[in-house]
Amino acid sequence: MTITFPQGFLWGAASAAHQVEGNNWNNDWWAFEHAEGGPCAVPSGDCCDHFWRYPDDIRLLADLGFSSYRFSIEWARIEPEQGEVSRAALEHYRRMIACCRENDVLPVVTFHHFSSPRWIAARGGWANRETVDHFARFCESATKHLGDLIGIGCTINEPNILSLMGYLVGVFPPGHNDMSEYAVVNDNVRAAHRKAYDTIKSGPGDFPLGQTIAMGDWWAPEGAEEKMLEVRQMHEGQHLEACRGDDFVGVQAYSRTRIGPDGLPLPPEKGVEVVTSMGYEYWPQSLEAAIRYAVEVARTPVIVTENGLGHDDDTRRIAYVTEALHGVARCIEDGIDVRGYFYWSLTDNFEWALGYGPRFGLIEIDWETQQRTPKPSARWLGEIARSNRIES
Repeated sequence: MTITFPQGFLWGAASAAHQVEGNNWNNDWWAFEHAEGGPCAVPSGDCCDHFWRYPDDIRLLADLGFSSYRFSIEWARIEPEQGEVSRAALEHYRRMIACCRENDVLPVVTFHHFSSPRWIAARGGWANRETVDHFARFCESATKHLGDLIGIGCTINEPNILSLMGYLVGVFPPGHNDMSEYAVVNDNVRAAHRKAYDTIKSGPGDFPLGQTIAMGDWWAPEGAEEKMLEVRQMHEGQHLEACRGDDFVGVQAYSRTRIGPDGLPLPPEKGVEVVTSMGYEYWPQSLEAAIRYAVEVARTPVIVTENGLGHDDDTRRIAYVTEALHGVARCIEDGIDVRGYFYWSLTDNFEWALGYGPRFGLIEIDWETQQRTPKPSARWLGEIARSNRIES
């Protein structure tokens, strides 16, 4: 059986500035990586040197058959100190967006992907309500310079992970474990999305704009279903509600969350394959579940802005994405407006506190030489993108 996707369906791969650019020293993540006794396996260092090698990487993406590239611009480079906007940094990202256009690749620009300038961190980060206004002003400056070339925009990447991992779990900056602070940050990032959305929409360019939310499938034992719904609302629902009225919501799903009667996460289910690099269940069906829930709550069209597998066995990556895409196709068949699929990630990269262990990339990176080598999954998925169909 051949599954054909709708005409105009977007096929792309994704990255994030701090995970690929290298030597991004002026943000909170660089400081966090180098803090003594912190949770990071290794510092990011040169990463993929994508700051300089982006022309080759974008050409390679296009040659593989992909028509879209989602990447982020780095706030700490563009506004290295409060109110000091770097025209050189803006010109760099303008050249990067133009490079996409020159290669017939739609540039999908994320304005915030986890990293913030050090001056923001010094003022309390996302726990400080003033950050909402600072972020909106950054978006205004960036859109004024870049908006006419942007193809699609994303305000904040996974605000629910930013709050959870940074202010409750403590493995993202600033490394706090405070439930009340976590609630404040959730309020602030929701407000920041809404203000940034209006700010970006009022600037140059006319492109679809949304926000991306970390999602998944959810499960609870009998009797704990209400507690699971409560936790899901806190983690996903409140942020999806903040996307109502947007042009789309970006769904990002990898696995399943199992919730116990006390509301805390349960370990992977016995007998279910575990993605050892990440510690969570191999659960490709999570994407379909996430899409359906996103549409139910956000009431907007959907773009799958991230989905993938961090695995050394590329055959497992192909199997995972195959099943995930079948779930996307079932959603479309049921009338859900799903407009694209972006694999995470284009290249192997710096996977935050886990360092360089997890390899999500379609393209392998030799960390000694920076040589790029497309994996079989890259050519496989690129052919699906080129033909806009998948053989079942």
